[in-house]
Amino acid sequence: MSLETHRAESDAALGVAIVTFSDTRSLAEDRGGDYLAEACAQAGHRVVLRELTREDDAAIEAAVRAAAAAPGVQLVLTTGGTGIAPRDRTYDVLRRVLDSEIPGFGELFRWLSYAEVGSATILSRALGGVLEGRVVLAMPGSTKALRLAMEKIVLPEAGHLVSQVGKTAGA
Repeated sequence: MSLETHRAESDAALGVAIVTFSDTRSLAEDRGGDYLAEACAQAGHRVVLRELTREDDAAIEAAVRAAAAAPGVQLVLTTGGTGIAPRDRTYDVLRRVLDSEIPGFGELFRWLSYAEVGSATILSRALGGVLEGRVVLAMPGSTKALRLAMEKIVLPEAGHLVSQVGKTAGA
């Protein structure tokens, strides 16, 4: 089956959970989460769940597991905590929790980021994977980085990713 056929077959609206990890912002100040919600809605997807939680291992794991288990959610988008600072725990927690990884997501994100930020792209630990039959994509907290990820990777491939995971999950 061709790439175009795969994409055409996976063009349905998706149920999306958006989880922001931050110790410094409230939901009212969450510009990154706002951007993700707007981008998803404009692409025809439904935001089923939106949450902001603190950056500690237990909170990150609980929030991602709850998002993946929420009724109607097929895609979990997270923002924040993907850098290398001591408080940036999203990558470490997700590496431990995910059932499988989607290495190409982080690789492509860093490759595309290089054109915008140069060698500073090595500071990003953007990560993709699968948890309980749901696609999970962890992105930086920067709105500029989120825009890049959404426009160049997530929105073009979300339906295809979800359809492939659904096939392997028996959905």
